[in-house]
Amino acid sequence: MVKLVDQADERGLAISPGLPEGCKNYLIDIDGTVCEDVPNEQPERMEDAEVFPDVVEIINGWYDEGHVITFFTSRTSDLKEVTERWLDANGFRYHGVVYDKPRGGNYHWVDNHTVRATRFNSKFTQFVKRWAEVEVFDD
Repeated sequence: MVKLVDQADERGLAISPGLPEGCKNYLIDIDGTVCEDVPNEQPERMEDAEVFPDVVEIINGWYDEGHVITFFTSRTSDLKEVTERWLDANGFRYHGVVYDKPRGGNYHWVDNHTVRATRFNSKFTQFVKRWAEVEVFDD
């Protein structure tokens, strides 16, 4: 796991540690993002869910570069065994899995840390930088 870096606020008081410079914390959905979309109501399909092209190689490349890979899924924690067995069988390298993400989409992530959201849109590739309009809190 990546060693976190101590941080302080403008008063010199300790705040939550952060990742080293250049390290990213990838939170990656499973169903519909790295494989076919399998609903929780059909767990028997999870064991053989089809992996999308290039996904394993790209995610494992991020892992090899030293980034933190965490799958963040709406699968419920009672599906932990089948989920992690599937991830391992398909060769994914990762640091952890967070279960029980709220279902339904339309996520609005509110955090005191920088959040960069990337909507999966049919193909896993390397990231490119583009400028876009975003919603932010009013000053």
